[in-house]
Amino acid sequence: MSEFLETPLIVVHVIACLFLILVVLLQPGKSGGLGAFTGAAAQQVFGGRGAGNFLTKTTWVTATVFFLTAMTLAYLSSSTDESLKKRGDNYDYKGRGSLHTPAPPKPAPKK
Repeated sequence: MSEFLETPLIVVHVIACLFLILVVLLQPGKSGGLGAFTGAAAQQVFGGRGAGNFLTKTTWVTATVFFLTAMTLAYLSSSTDESLKKRGDNYDYKGRGSLHTPAPPKPAPKK
């Protein structure tokens, strides 16, 4: 079930991430950011102060979507059907990995 939910969530998460980067860079700051390149166009489309409110609301909505998808993906990746006990039984605690891996080959005898 989680496999069917995980792929669309990853797509939405990546789109929200890229869109959030774009929206944050477009916001006017002290230096103007990328909004300085489109300053006149933004005032014509959004009005004198409309760009700030529109971009601020868009940033909040996109950030909310980003954080919700991040938390959901983290939950889905941590919740598996395999118990920790079963995972621990297959691990060699001396740092050699799984108990089921073959031993390294012995060196050839000297002639």
